[in-house]
Amino acid sequence: MADVLGRPEAEGFIGVFDSGVGGVSVLQHLVRELPGEDFRYFGDSAHAPYGGKTPAEVCEFSRSIAERMLSEGAKALVIACNTATSAAAPTLRAAYPDVPIVGVEPALKPAVLAGGTGDVLVMATEVTLALDKFHRLEDQWAHGASVQTVACSGLVDLIEQGDLDAPELVELIDRLVGHLRGEVDRVVLGCTHYPFVRAQIAHVLGDVRFFDGGEGTARQLHRLLASEGLLCEGHEGIVTFDSSIDTPEECALYQRFFALPC
Repeated sequence: MADVLGRPEAEGFIGVFDSGVGGVSVLQHLVRELPGEDFRYFGDSAHAPYGGKTPAEVCEFSRSIAERMLSEGAKALVIACNTATSAAAPTLRAAYPDVPIVGVEPALKPAVLAGGTGDVLVMATEVTLALDKFHRLEDQWAHGASVQTVACSGLVDLIEQGDLDAPELVELIDRLVGHLRGEVDRVVLGCTHYPFVRAQIAHVLGDVRFFDGGEGTARQLHRLLASEGLLCEGHEGIVTFDSSIDTPEECALYQRFFALPC
């Protein structure tokens, strides 16, 4: 199942993947940064959420998706998932050293550098917070700031259902981080699903600033494509959606999230 927005599919697309709809928030940044490129988005919703899987499982899912995208003509890959970046990016880069591969990571650096009077809250999956990649990031950038981390179990599952106005979604956010209201003033959205519920998080935490890694991922991809002579210019790019849940409803869900402000 695939659905195309724009002109017919072209060669040399950029493959973007996540465990489900969350990576669409990164895709939005990519399309704004590189409007002339063709993007093929794959949501592995059949295995969502990755945050509840083992690193080995996430690595295998990512390897399979990358292999298929490259066999179909991808010129670059974007791992639009914090968990998959942590678990699989080194393996994929080793396997495909000639392919530009860009991941996403929690935007802890800009959150710390922005300064504030309260703590920095990192909301992420259990796997993202447990792996060495995040620990190295925290060791490097958390100096001079008080950083609190919360593993947001269950939040991705509710976002994947598509009803962002569901009362149980706000109730879950409140159970997860409501006790930090008034203590934090910067929130790092350490999962690509979470930008779609900024308003709900703000409802629980009050006046906070949000930081996510999508914009930095888009800039890094732009730099890599330019350095490799792979930039596509002179036409309007297209966006193609595909999913491991092969239904029109799933594709429509991706389209709906792609149209949301984020």
